[in-house]
Amino acid sequence: MTEAWGLKSLGFAFCVGELPRNNVPLYNPKSPSMKMAHILLVEDNEGDIVLTLDAFEESKIKTDISVVRNGQEAIDFLFQQGDYKDARRPDLILLDINIPILNGLEVLQKIKQNETLKKIPVIILTTSDHQRDINNAYENHTNSYVTKPIEMDDFLKVILKIEEFWLELCKLAEN
Repeated sequence: MTEAWGLKSLGFAFCVGELPRNNVPLYNPKSPSMKMAHILLVEDNEGDIVLTLDAFEESKIKTDISVVRNGQEAIDFLFQQGDYKDARRPDLILLDINIPILNGLEVLQKIKQNETLKKIPVIILTTSDHQRDINNAYENHTNSYVTKPIEMDDFLKVILKIEEFWLELCKLAEN
């Protein structure tokens, strides 16, 4: 399957699990009436934040990206608590495992236990390639698990592939 997507060379595979089923595309760049995709990036590494934002800026899909830097901020954002009472629900979540306060797996568990939030695709985007982390993520219903490449060009390609798959090809549930 990864050969068909041209992703094997990047070591990138999609294991989706439960995809939301909705026949309305989230964003079609040819249709200005479609809404802009909202992505929540949960990442504490400033370099990875900058790279991710740069990659989405270069893309053909217009996105609105919110950034939180630890697990508690992610929970507050998603449950619209504290400083995030007016936060817009994301269409897609990019979640690092190795984040402070609550780790990414704890955040993932809380997301997937909530009836409203569990429909939002969560992509684990992390430096960890430990099989234990991968297994734990899928046991907690992550939609895909991606190990961050070390090289900047490869990192940008991965972000663009995530965007292409999740925001162009997939049909996402409405918030």
